[in-house]
Amino acid sequence: MLNPNLAAAWYFSGWVRAWLSEPDVSIEHLRRAMRLSPLDPLMALMWTAVAFAHFLAGRYDEASSWAAMALRENPTLHSAIRIAAATNAMTGRLKLAQEEIVLMRQLDPTLRVSNLADVMPFRRSEDLAKYSEALRIAGLPD
Repeated sequence: MLNPNLAAAWYFSGWVRAWLSEPDVSIEHLRRAMRLSPLDPLMALMWTAVAFAHFLAGRYDEASSWAAMALRENPTLHSAIRIAAATNAMTGRLKLAQEEIVLMRQLDPTLRVSNLADVMPFRRSEDLAKYSEALRIAGLPD
C-alpha cells in the first residue's frame, strides 16, 4: 500500500501466499515482482517460489519447469532442489528426483521428511503432507 512498486514486497508476499495455500495469488504477486525487477539477484528464488505455488496447485509439470529455471541459475539453491525433486517425483521422473535428493543430502545431510516443517512453514497440514510425500517418493529419508 505504501509503495506498490517495491519488488521485494511482492516477492515476500508471493512466498507468504504460497505458504498460506493461495497459489494463484502467490504467482500473481511473484510475476509482479519479476516485472518490477527483471534483473533482480533474487530471481532464482522468485522462480522457486513460483514452482512451489504451481506444486501446491497440482500443476506439477509447470512447477518442474520453474524449478529447472531456478536450478540453472543457482544449482545449489536448497529450496529449488527440494521443489524440483518433489515435482519430478509427482510427474514420474523418479531417476531425476532421486538424483536431486542425493545432491540435497550432500548439501544438507540433516534434512529428513520429519523436519521439513522446519524449512517450509506451510499453514495447512495437507500442503506439508503433499510436499512430504513427494519428497519421500523421491527418496528423502524419514
